[in-house]
Amino acid sequence: MSESKMNFYIREALESDASAIYELNSIEMGYQYNFEYTVQKLKKLLLSNSDKIYVAVSDEIVIGYIHANDYDVLYAPHMKNIMGIAVFSEYKRNGIGRALINQIELWARDNGAVGVRLVSGLARKDAHAFYCSCGYTSGKEQLNLKKFF
Repeated sequence: MSESKMNFYIREALESDASAIYELNSIEMGYQYNFEYTVQKLKKLLLSNSDKIYVAVSDEIVIGYIHANDYDVLYAPHMKNIMGIAVFSEYKRNGIGRALINQIELWARDNGAVGVRLVSGLARKDAHAFYCSCGYTSGKEQLNLKKFF
């Protein structure tokens, strides 16, 4: 599909988008997270003033999404933080990811943020090239540590 022929629009996410978001997380990002937990988490985040979730829709089918939230630390001005972005593979290279990022950047500007940040796994080289093409630059490398309870 060429960019000029791909019809899609961006809108705020709804609870009814949970299934598509679950599939995007599972298929495109490799996150195996329980569907019911995804539904619960989506409901909670849609009510949050600190989070924003947008979806890309084509022919009334959700084909991508982006989630960002407030990033406030004691050593930097207010920013927004992209927590997740995914587009189904068959729809990539049609301007959808860029449109989703642009929508988050608009939200960030409208809400007093000085910029948008994101973290991307080291192995996701295609994603890194995409982010750079959207004007994002790399800072320091970090180790992402977790402890589950």
